[in-house]
Amino acid sequence: MAVAIKLKRVGKSLTPIYRVVVIDSKKRTGGAPIEEVGQYNPRNKKNTSLNIERIKYWQQSGAIVSETVKSLLKKTTMQTDVSADVNR
Repeated sequence: MAVAIKLKRVGKSLTPIYRVVVIDSKKRTGGAPIEEVGQYNPRNKKNTSLNIERIKYWQQSGAIVSETVKSLLKKTTMQTDVSADVNR
């Protein structure tokens, strides 16, 4: 089974919220996911939450990560690194 990590859009028409889901790549994005590994609110970027451990697990299992999720991972890990440096 080919697995992908994608964004699934939820929310109202003018207030989008996205869930980061692990899904069979043959299914449509709105279908039932295997697992939800985070969420992203483009209007409030501080409200982004990703389960990095589970995403790494699925990547090691052979999941294909979409370009948008890759950019979210880069931004989130950069924010985490910066906040860790500030706390020291």
